[in-house]
Amino acid sequence: MAKKSKSLISVEYTAARVAFAVLGVLPRDVAITLCTWLMRALPHVLTTLQRTGLKNLEIAFPEKSDAERRTVLKGTMENLGRVLGELSQIHKYTRERLAELIDFELDDDSKALYARQKAEGRGVLITTGHLGNWEMLVLGFAALYEPISYLARPLDNPKIDDMLNDLRTRFGNTPINKTNSVMLAIKILRDGGILGILSDVNAHPKEGVFVPFFDIPACTTSGAAMLAIRTNSYIYPMFCVWDKVIKRYKIVHGALLEPVITHDRKKDIVETTALYTAEIEKIIRTYPDQWMWIHRRWKTRPPGEAGVY
Repeated sequence: MAKKSKSLISVEYTAARVAFAVLGVLPRDVAITLCTWLMRALPHVLTTLQRTGLKNLEIAFPEKSDAERRTVLKGTMENLGRVLGELSQIHKYTRERLAELIDFELDDDSKALYARQKAEGRGVLITTGHLGNWEMLVLGFAALYEPISYLARPLDNPKIDDMLNDLRTRFGNTPINKTNSVMLAIKILRDGGILGILSDVNAHPKEGVFVPFFDIPACTTSGAAMLAIRTNSYIYPMFCVWDKVIKRYKIVHGALLEPVITHDRKKDIVETTALYTAEIEKIIRTYPDQWMWIHRRWKTRPPGEAGVY
């Protein structure tokens, strides 16, 4: 990707600042509603998003009708609108307000893990993804429990990246550049820390391994598996989803996982990656309209296999 010019970076940053400033002064419900409307309209303007979303849903849910898939895709866009609208309001949120917005009461399994992790001094790797509101997950965790570190690939506009990081870190979270950060991530986990990583996107063959995802091989980032294996950390798939009934976010999670360690490095990485990917899939199946179906998840194919899109 060509490096952006300083003028383009400034123009994009100014536009983003103005948009967030306008949204930020609006009441929360109004900002979220406005962003939801905008995101609903986006696939009708950028038709490739709609084609990608429907293709993904055809792969994942062959038993659903076209009408059902379109309903799920509509939910996807509404969820992205909620994420954007909420992000514009974060500067207003106190710990008390976040406690009102997020049902962050950990269940017995999570409490037991939290206590065990503290007692053992063993790291926890939270494998999360673009389901529900990932921004509220890390923000709520920091505000209501303790700050965590999270791996993130910087945006190609450093000024916008800094602006978003200011919001994400206001309760003490630490962003870690996903590039060349392995040793720092390892130290955090070996010191008994908590590290979050988005683990649900298509990966380049050099960065991922093929594991089943909705019964189709998907090139999946293996970074979480490698870190967990090297540090013997727990793996805990966790998400913050919107509950339409109670009108609040709530925390949901998959099974607590141990990394596969047989000292066959390649095999261990593949099997560990498959474990957390399967847990992520289970949660997506429970909340299909809150996952980002417009992402080309099956873009990278095994050698010799035809493209999906």
